[in-house]
Amino acid sequence: MTTSMSDIICVTNRSLCREDFLLRIEKIAAAGPAAVILREKDLSPDEYGRLAEKVMNICGRYDVRCILHSFAETAASLGAEAIHLPLHRLTELPDTLKGKFSVIGASCHSVSDALAAEQLGASYITAGHVFATDCKKGLAPRGLDFLRDVCESADMPVYAIGGMSPENAASVREAGAAGICVMSGLMVCDDPALYIKQFGGNI
Repeated sequence: MTTSMSDIICVTNRSLCREDFLLRIEKIAAAGPAAVILREKDLSPDEYGRLAEKVMNICGRYDVRCILHSFAETAASLGAEAIHLPLHRLTELPDTLKGKFSVIGASCHSVSDALAAEQLGASYITAGHVFATDCKKGLAPRGLDFLRDVCESADMPVYAIGGMSPENAASVREAGAAGICVMSGLMVCDDPALYIKQFGGNI
């Protein structure tokens, strides 16, 4: 997806940050992840656009791909090259808007989702949630067999999401994932660069 050697994608959640959110983004971008997905769905389109412009500028300084999330029209107006959408939103995305992006990601929760995303022109997908996570409290994790099935079925990069940690990273890669999406860990860790290194892989 990028020139970065890392296979870690940061998925943001500013409500978890213990410091200024843009300062946290700066630290994460400096650590050289594969990409940053700006997933702040609670904002209005205008609020998201203002934040996205700042995050895109930070990522640009470090040559890290910034992937905007959900707000496709806002992303297009900012000249963003990459968008990530829930599958149902990708299904509804007009071709005229889809053509604005060179990279399109989709959130998938089954093999059928992955195949549908592929048909809709997705460049990559996230598959999850693989392990138990506070972000999905009360929902059973889908597990490594699920991830392996999706990776074997999809003819595009699959990034595992949900409960990712340095301790389970190797098993996720062994299941066929092209990389790992990390949210809470990168939002709260003391040192994003050190934390990314702890995941090993293509650093």
